[in-house]
Amino acid sequence: MSALSSPNHCCSSSSSLHSSIGFHQIHKNIPFSVIPHKIFGSKNVSFRSKCSPLPDVLLMQDVISKFLNCLGALATKLVATNEGPPLPKELKEGLLTVNPPEEDENPIDSDAKDANSTVSITIVGASGDLAKKKIFPALFALYYEDCLPEHFTIFGYARSKMTDAELRNMVSKTLTCRIDKRENCGEKMEQFLKRCFYHSGNYDSEENFAELDRKLKEHEAGRISNRLFYLSIPPNIFVDAVKYASLSASSVNGWTRVIVEKPFGRDSESSAALTRSLKQYLEEEQIFRIDHYLGKELVENLSVLRFSNLIFEPLWSRKYIRNVQLIFSEDFGTEGRGGYFDHYGIIRDIMQNHLLQILALFAMETPVSLDAEDIRNEKVKVLRSMRPIRVDDVVVGQYKSHTRGGQSFPGYTDDKTVPKDSLTPTFAAAALFIDNARWDGVPFLMKAGKALQDKRTEIRVQFRRVPGNLYNRNFGTDLDRATNELVIRVQPDEAIYLKINNKVPGLGMKLDRSNLNLLYKARYSKEIPDAYERLVLDAIEGERRLFIRSDELDAAWLLFSPVLNEIEEKKVIPEYYPYGSRGPVGAHYLAARYNVKWGDMGVDE
Repeated sequence: MSALSSPNHCCSSSSSLHSSIGFHQIHKNIPFSVIPHKIFGSKNVSFRSKCSPLPDVLLMQDVISKFLNCLGALATKLVATNEGPPLPKELKEGLLTVNPPEEDENPIDSDAKDANSTVSITIVGASGDLAKKKIFPALFALYYEDCLPEHFTIFGYARSKMTDAELRNMVSKTLTCRIDKRENCGEKMEQFLKRCFYHSGNYDSEENFAELDRKLKEHEAGRISNRLFYLSIPPNIFVDAVKYASLSASSVNGWTRVIVEKPFGRDSESSAALTRSLKQYLEEEQIFRIDHYLGKELVENLSVLRFSNLIFEPLWSRKYIRNVQLIFSEDFGTEGRGGYFDHYGIIRDIMQNHLLQILALFAMETPVSLDAEDIRNEKVKVLRSMRPIRVDDVVVGQYKSHTRGGQSFPGYTDDKTVPKDSLTPTFAAAALFIDNARWDGVPFLMKAGKALQDKRTEIRVQFRRVPGNLYNRNFGTDLDRATNELVIRVQPDEAIYLKINNKVPGLGMKLDRSNLNLLYKARYSKEIPDAYERLVLDAIEGERRLFIRSDELDAAWLLFSPVLNEIEEKKVIPEYYPYGSRGPVGAHYLAARYNVKWGDMGVDE
């Protein structure tokens, strides 16, 4: 993605300075002050760098900048007076021909220069709930944190008739000052809203998108144009919007990218058809399939936890892990929004994408690098190694009405937008297996549901029992208490904690199960960014690591489509569970079949 060329901006990661010639290649007697500029290869500075400064890297940039200013004079002096040790011929000649940074042979791409480029962000479907509640607030947070480029414009595009002022009024009601600094938030809001504009048009109109193109060009004012389209619209109109945006509103001298919001089809066939249609107008690298769960802080931390901590990586296999649980629960139902949900159900809505993506990140082999393609290659290998899911390994449920504490809660089919005879599951549990050397025989249990007892998303890793544990008698018959468990709580109250066995202080030998707890809100004062902030910024920067590639999507659907088709063809009747309960009893029988107890049944301190 484009980068900032200003020396006042910092690098986005520790890898931002690369040496094209290692220091070991330089004559050992040459003082540091005469090392030519080209020894320090240059790398573009991303917009993210302004959000996540690295003081050490900034210091290095200052050092480089300062010695470059006097390099020419110093080189002339050294060569003329022969001060210091003799220099190799090649280096001596190089010193005499050092170019100042602005005359370097490989200048930074003009796309990186604020003065010459601009980013236009068009939210297609700007009048919808997703745009109002998530996308506009995410863009404002990025703007407040100085993560957006200097020149940018935001356009809302939808069929609703609306003026620029009406759009700004609508957006202003959803913006919050949740950002850490909080200074001048009202002023920042006004500045942000001045960058927001609206264009009314149909999603299948080439003429309307051509009109949008003319407006975008007015605001781009002759700069290099980079355009990002966010499709916050139903999937049945994805292709039309992409077609006409591509034909009439693509950038002519910069990049054009499209963020596609799930669902990506309903099964293997519809997903493949959608991909083929999108690729008629876009290249794969232009398509950013967004799964907002991949932008969650704890999900992104998953690979850091595993690959940068020696205590975990050796344990990450069938030898030490007994089972892995991926749990998603919501404490509310559809409540008037069941029309969309009834067409997809909980398996398509949550398990096939959110939880399966987390599973692939959790189980993948160590990638060659942190490059997006290397990570996505490893995720695809996991998905292709998974055993076909059997219907016997799936439990489906649907919540029914319930009265608790004098308050009545409606059942799923009480929702007026849901057919009375609907068999769509609002709960599902499944046992999955990865048939490779690392995970052979380890059950990965998923469960997801609506209208349950609490709201949570977490990964629970239950380790095997200690062989010949000397303290088994202290645990009695409940040997599960003798095992360790790693819990990664994605939401709410983000945390990582490890359950260990510990002696209770005192003269006796009483054991207790305690938590080594990293509670994020206690450890870090900084507020955790919303997932959409991270993902939108990644799309602007062209970072694809947290977006889904087409072959990855195909592998995910190939895993779930057969069992979904079988459930629907056989008209499997879901097990009914009361609103606000722990879900169907069948989920416990499924876990027991593989000698597993759901970890969320107890109370975590």
